[in-house]
Amino acid sequence: MRSSGSCPAAVGGPEPWRQARRHENLQAWGIDTTAGERLIEIFAALATHAVAVDTSLSAAELDDLSLKAVAEAATGKRDYELLAGLPKTFADDRDGHAINIFRLHVYRGGQYSHRLTQLSTELRHALLVLAERAPIRLPTCGHVFRRAAEAGLPQ
Repeated sequence: MRSSGSCPAAVGGPEPWRQARRHENLQAWGIDTTAGERLIEIFAALATHAVAVDTSLSAAELDDLSLKAVAEAATGKRDYELLAGLPKTFADDRDGHAINIFRLHVYRGGQYSHRLTQLSTELRHALLVLAERAPIRLPTCGHVFRRAAEAGLPQ
């Protein structure tokens, strides 16, 4: 699972106000913006993976995954459902470390679980905004990849 290869990697989109608003929310919640952005990226990758597993999509078919389906998974799935089916090891150490951070938040409970709820809501909102503003009727992860590339955003 390459988190930067997940559908919503470019959740911030090309509009600077979207990222500024998200950073305001993170700061209001007492979450460091860098850590919060990374956790949102992790959440996006996990939600994308969960939907792909539920719908039996291969990695090659991720481009066809609906943004709305990923948005719904971000808030509609329990933490353990997002972690289910992940490999035990990752080719990229950064991915393994990111998943361990997510797991730590889940296991610690309390305010950490509350943070995950806030972040999942933020991710869901960002994905729905992307979907609503997309120039096509049913935007997919592939559409987000193309828009991110056009805007010069990292993928």
